[in-house]
Amino acid sequence: MSTAFTVIRDSTPESVIPKGSVVAMGNFDGVHLGHRAVIGAALAMGKAHGVPALAVTFEPHPRSFFSPNTPQFRLTDETNKLRLLAATGLAGAVVMTFDKARAGTSAQDFIHHDLIRRLGISGIAVGYDFHFGKGRVGSPSLLVSEAPRLGIEVDVQAHVDIAERPVSSSAIRMALAEGEVTDATTMLGGPWFVTGKVIHGEKRGRDLGYPTANIRLDKHCGLKHGIYAVRVGKGAQRFDGVASFGRRPTFDNGAPLLEVFLFDFKGDLYDAVLDVAFIGFIREELKFDTIEALIRQMDDDSAKARAHLAAAPNAFPQLGAID
Repeated sequence: MSTAFTVIRDSTPESVIPKGSVVAMGNFDGVHLGHRAVIGAALAMGKAHGVPALAVTFEPHPRSFFSPNTPQFRLTDETNKLRLLAATGLAGAVVMTFDKARAGTSAQDFIHHDLIRRLGISGIAVGYDFHFGKGRVGSPSLLVSEAPRLGIEVDVQAHVDIAERPVSSSAIRMALAEGEVTDATTMLGGPWFVTGKVIHGEKRGRDLGYPTANIRLDKHCGLKHGIYAVRVGKGAQRFDGVASFGRRPTFDNGAPLLEVFLFDFKGDLYDAVLDVAFIGFIREELKFDTIEALIRQMDDDSAKARAHLAAAPNAFPQLGAID
């Protein structure tokens, strides 16, 4: 394996998979502090044995397979999950396709075929509540009981608590749904962010003196509608700004749209791919009776956004490159 973060998929030839690696296994939606404890355990185990440490994760998220008609607010899509994993020090990730065949694989067959034979693991780290295999029979305790016979090391990480509350992807989704981006940042270990391509909009912002970069987020995004202080990444460049996510009740009350105004920026962003990190919540979305009232509020929002960003000058997710 190269020194770059390498992604191994079901189609990857077994001959190029680095045997003897240790793995951190989980769904890793958001790569939050609980996930990072599992990853840290795998990194420590790999360092102790002088072998690479990899993440083992599943796509699509198993929830999407088992409940295809239930909206799923994912904290990170596959690409952004891998970018976050690539910044942790892991050597790579094994992305296993979660389909009917994998859902029907018994826990024992998964251990013996996928982990031992195909990946050739020498150790594994998991969270206390991670389950796998048909009927979710696979558990940390099963891995611990099987470890001596398989000749592998197993590390089970307890839950990570903040203010006596366990960190979880569900808790982060709930925080974002309530606009509590500071709480989400604390649990994630960095700001929550989205990535998207800038599209053409109605250009109302330009007429108001606030030209925006418009991004359509996933239709199941559960972020609270409102105004946010944001830090935007365009490649290696960083820009501060203020963003609105919602339906624009003053104008059309249409489909939810993320509209980002970058401070002190001039240029064309159409078709650019931006990372937008949410640093602070300013207010809920409002309907204004006049354009003048809206502009006064936007001026106030911008001042508050600048204050949020000045208080967190280096806040931005740590992202790695994917090979």
